[in-house]
Amino acid sequence: MTLPDARTALAEAFLSKAAECFASMTTILTTLGDDLANVRPNLPDANSCYAITHHCIGVVDYWAGSFIAGHRIPRDRSTEFTAVGPVADLVERLAALQERLPAWVDIAVTDGVRDRDLADGVRGGTTRVEVLATATGEWALLHILQDLAQHVGHMEITRDLLLADAT
Repeated sequence: MTLPDARTALAEAFLSKAAECFASMTTILTTLGDDLANVRPNLPDANSCYAITHHCIGVVDYWAGSFIAGHRIPRDRSTEFTAVGPVADLVERLAALQERLPAWVDIAVTDGVRDRDLADGVRGGTTRVEVLATATGEWALLHILQDLAQHVGHMEITRDLLLADAT
């Protein structure tokens, strides 16, 4: 039995788990529909499922598309959590992101990071700058996956609260 190359195994595992996150986001958004997907639950600093998904697209575009692949995809992080719109458009954007992602993951595990000079879209001041200076492509992939999984959990709680309030 031949074991897969560790880089290939990481890439495949990342893409599989990211696809699960995107599928969960899509299911939650379509379950809620245009109206509820854009509603913030009645909790301090809560976000709508639409805004959370919009933010996650920004996260992946920033870390995978810009940091890893060097594409310099514009990001306005400060407005990500106020985004609103139709669910169908956001689901299309998620599908398009999934099509771009394998090429960026391949870069992460073969070439590493192509653009460490990013500044926009980053929080954390000096600490974040230090991370950008030393992070590997593999680190960036795990960072993305952690963020996606965390936000799927946020969306599940938000969905449950909104549906409970709707009944």
